[in-house]
Amino acid sequence: MRAMRIRQPASLDNLRLEAMEARDPGPGEIKARVRAASLNFRDGLVATGFFPVADGLIPLSDAAAEVIAVGEGVTEFKPGDAVVSTFHPGWLDGHIERSQLVTSPGGPKDGFACELVTRPAAHFTRAPRGLTYIESATLTCAGVTAWRALVVDGGVKPGEYVLIQGTGGVSLFALQFAKAAGAVVIATSSAAEKLERLKSLGADHVINHREVEAWGDAVRDITGGIGVDHVIEVGGPNTLKQSLAAVRTGGHLALIGAVAGFKTDVMPFAIVQAKRLRLQGVTVGSRKDQQDMIRAIEANALRPVVDRTFELAELASAYRYLQEGRHIGKICIEI
Repeated sequence: MRAMRIRQPASLDNLRLEAMEARDPGPGEIKARVRAASLNFRDGLVATGFFPVADGLIPLSDAAAEVIAVGEGVTEFKPGDAVVSTFHPGWLDGHIERSQLVTSPGGPKDGFACELVTRPAAHFTRAPRGLTYIESATLTCAGVTAWRALVVDGGVKPGEYVLIQGTGGVSLFALQFAKAAGAVVIATSSAAEKLERLKSLGADHVINHREVEAWGDAVRDITGGIGVDHVIEVGGPNTLKQSLAAVRTGGHLALIGAVAGFKTDVMPFAIVQAKRLRLQGVTVGSRKDQQDMIRAIEANALRPVVDRTFELAELASAYRYLQEGRHIGKICIEI
């Protein structure tokens, strides 16, 4: 089979398409033909050496695949089934310690930028009925993160206000899940064409944060001066100040990423205390979260937003496109 591997020192110029062998499945394992994968912000950090990984690592945490063989004792899947990878294979349900989350594909373990994989069956869930392999490949990280933040941790309710930032995968999944729950969505972006796309996807209000510097106040104005119930905070420290201005007293702020940068002079402690806020860090979710999300996707006939698709040999170009930040939704790899 072919596999893309990161050679050291890690950089986009050191991605190598190499030949490898894929073994037959043992007890409790499945062998699957990877049909599609997708890129996340984290994948770019791995490929460029921000997160150190072993020489020869196969990148990408998110994939959809077709089962081609099952090992002894596997009853959940059979050849021909469409499956989706899980981000934390050891986190099946409930609470888990951070120290136990050490088997994520795409770093530190091998990921799915390859044609064949042999892994334990519990490292996958079934794919949603009606979605293509490309669409299903977007769910593992961005989809489950948005579901965990908004539904599991946030407990979003009809009529509540949800603030999302930008047009990346997590934000657009959060938009779709919020609308399915009957919530009102306020979205920010820096480009007029992206704001129009957000409205077409269901956003009730949009704000150009490049034109409106104090966009947290603008968000609060939309809610009649109260603030939003939930913030899906993907920008990181450099957007946190405005998010704190936007959220209501007693509101929920899901801390997910840092796509806007890691450095800040914000000292939010007094604001958090005064507003009695609930700040909840999110590191994707469990296998059970993914299964629940898939049922919700089917029940609401949701379709992931895919921006552009590349071939496996074009993975470096896909990473560079991700770095440009012009995408709306997910960037996928067809394998």
